[in-house]
Amino acid sequence: MFTASSSVTAPPRPLVRTVAAAGSGPYPVPVQGSARPPRRWAGSTIQAPSGRIDLSGPHGAQLRKAIGSVQRICPDFNAVQVLRRSGRSALIVGTTGRATAVAKCLLDHSPSWVERFRHEIASYRSFVRHRPPVRAPRLLAADPESCALVIERMPGRAAALTRHPVEAPPRADLRAALSAVVRLNAWRPPAGTFDAPLDYGARIARYHELGFFTDRDRDDLQKLLLGLAQAGGRQGMGQFCHGDALLSNILLSPAGPVFVDWEHAGWYLPGYDLATLWSVLGDAPLARRQISQLAQQAGTASRDAFLVNLMIVLTREIRTYETAVQRTIRDAPPAGSVPMPAGELSPGEEQRLLLRRLHDDCAMARRAVRAAVGTR
Repeated sequence: MFTASSSVTAPPRPLVRTVAAAGSGPYPVPVQGSARPPRRWAGSTIQAPSGRIDLSGPHGAQLRKAIGSVQRICPDFNAVQVLRRSGRSALIVGTTGRATAVAKCLLDHSPSWVERFRHEIASYRSFVRHRPPVRAPRLLAADPESCALVIERMPGRAAALTRHPVEAPPRADLRAALSAVVRLNAWRPPAGTFDAPLDYGARIARYHELGFFTDRDRDDLQKLLLGLAQAGGRQGMGQFCHGDALLSNILLSPAGPVFVDWEHAGWYLPGYDLATLWSVLGDAPLARRQISQLAQQAGTASRDAFLVNLMIVLTREIRTYETAVQRTIRDAPPAGSVPMPAGELSPGEEQRLLLRRLHDDCAMARRAVRAAVGTR
């Protein structure tokens, strides 16, 4: 993902300790939250531009190759700064004539990442013919074979700088983001324009095989899926979703919210984007309550779809952060070798606090799923 540099370097807001409020869960049953220490780490952070392009060493050679693939499809692209770089991809800001643009280049060409990248290109190409009801960057050039994409650089600031914000974002930001998500979910693009990126049955079976779902979890979720399939129609099996509607993927601009990173866009069970937002707003109980009410206002089928999505999304987050904790423990220096400032937690402790919250959320969602099955 990428953001404009105007707000990336802004100082973080002071941490605020929050306590979960009754009614903020995924199901209309009052559940009491528990207080916990504030977190300073909450997943990968959007990084500020580096100010230069380092083309030295093996990584530089990889970057030169990526820039070359961009210039083959957009000859007037002039690379200026590296917005973000990971082992998977690189985001490079540059100019095309008098306009600024962002090039996204895939560095890891493993089949799964190539498929996602090509899906994102297909999404942007579809938006040329069928504009969504929310703002999205305009496609300038793309090549599915070399996995290079050039889009316009949109003004604005990210609604959150981390995947899991350390405090509740301003209410105005949350209202703007949530309103945009609801508008997007109500969009009905022409048939055949987008596919269904998530196979629910296969994902449930996979999480059960890995031990994240118990036998009862699997059976309960399959019962809800069966009921949704029988319900059919708009509530049953079809809602267009961004697929990764994190606050860090939403830019807030004067002209309205802008969505970036469309590599998971497509048809999902209703409420997938809402479940994604709910899962990362652990420090915003009021926003969670509003999301839960929105997800359930269309009736029983809407509620059940939201709960299935929530279990899958929360389990994905748990799986991701369990891996992060293991990596931190493996790479951590010996105990006591790096002094920590008074009142601050080590990265491993911060990750474990987040992981504990995710497990608590998943337990809450599990209870809601069982209650929903019991009402059928």
